Amino acid sequence: MKAAGKLMKVFVTRRIPQEGMKILSSAADCEVSLWDSDEPVPKAELLKSVQGAHGLLCLLTDKIDAEVLDAAGPNLKVISTLSVGFDHLALDEIKKRGIRLGYTPDVLTDATAELTVALLLATARRLPEGVEEVKNGGWSAWKPLWLCGYGLSGSTVGVIGLGRIGMAIAQRLMPFGVKRLLYSGRTAKPHAAEVNGEFVPIDTLVSESDFIVVSCSLTPETQGLCNKAMFSKMKNTAVFINSSRGAVVNQEDLYEALSSGQIAAAGLDVTTPEPLPTNHPLLKLKNCVVLPHIGSATYSTRGVMSVLAAQNLLGGLQGTDMPSELSL
Repeated sequence: MKAAGKLMKVFVTRRIPQEGMKILSSAADCEVSLWDSDEPVPKAELLKSVQGAHGLLCLLTDKIDAEVLDAAGPNLKVISTLSVGFDHLALDEIKKRGIRLGYTPDVLTDATAELTVALLLATARRLPEGVEEVKNGGWSAWKPLWLCGYGLSGSTVGVIGLGRIGMAIAQRLMPFGVKRLLYSGRTAKPHAAEVNGEFVPIDTLVSESDFIVVSCSLTPETQGLCNKAMFSKMKNTAVFINSSRGAVVNQEDLYEALSSGQIAAAGLDVTTPEPLPTNHPLLKLKNCVVLPHIGSATYSTRGVMSVLAAQNLLGGLQGTDMPSELSL
């Protein structure tokens, strides 16, 4: 792993869980520098800190574009991102320069699926509204239709993107008594049989589903996929959930659909931008639940993610196998 007897320079763009930092710190041939903050590294600081680096460990808030790669220079062998998504990385540029790339899929699947189910239930059963009513004195005598929402039993659920996370969400929803599970994507998935999943065109999915869950990755094809045309095909009792990436949804169109009663409710763990400004129109709506992108936020999951990111980085530096390499 030695570069002509010198230490290999590694830059870590943020404080990460200790489990990962320990692995990096104990690697004898690495000189690790860290942007020692819980806040993202400013671009100017990133450009400076990455100079001459052999390895870069980044987060999904760091835009790793040609400018950053140029600043790093020819030493850069490996980029390891502490995320399952990679839409913040200039993949073409990384590939062109022969830089290896590691990411952290699988390990956050369960945590993200659990959070998505929690968000779906909170949105459908109006939990944040209920909590607010208890606090502000709105809770009075029992009323038959007060704070009524929508249940999963006997419902049709549509999952847009039945990959690892989409499948994990479906597996968790089925025991609630879901009647039909529809899914759409590029191709039919053999593993869908486990949840009796029906592969349908997206128009069928959105028009027939009571709950629509978005768990596809962000690509040029999926950018702005959930727009006015799609919302207009949904039932007016539909509950829409997004835990993939904010840019998959046209938020202006979603606001219109929610405020006009075109759809019943929406739950978002991802937005554009992140964080969402506190004066954003969506935050004024009672039928929209917005979370601060906490899909993988369990202590154990974040710890495991940091270990995997560190192992990916060291594998790339040593020219050996990386536990989770993205083939470019």
